[in-house]
Amino acid sequence: MNEQPLVDAALEKIISLAAETQFAPNGIVSRTVLQTANTRVVLFGFSEGQELTEHTSTQHAVIQILSGECEFSLAGKSHSAKAGDMIYMPPNLPHAVKATKQFSMLLTLMKPEPANMGIHEIKRASAVTA
Repeated sequence: MNEQPLVDAALEKIISLAAETQFAPNGIVSRTVLQTANTRVVLFGFSEGQELTEHTSTQHAVIQILSGECEFSLAGKSHSAKAGDMIYMPPNLPHAVKATKQFSMLLTLMKPEPANMGIHEIKRASAVTA
């Protein structure tokens, strides 16, 4: 996917998520809102009945349900989610989602910090790569 993010990470910007959300008949539309070296924010619009089958991610994930309703499966256990709900998923957690009604969500993916590094080592590593 070579999509241009809606927000340039170097510049401030206010956007309306509701206005930017797109829906396709019998489909799922995703749009990258923001992307940095360690974070990616993606806006999704799901038509009723659409789903993403079980998968995992190597990153931390925060999902905010913006509109509508869905069923989230987290480690095989089903949960109903609606507008205003937030879901956190640690890396490598099997998960799936199905739209029980048309719904939109904001997904924030964050790369995990390197294992066995203290905060000082992380700061030094970041300074070296900057």
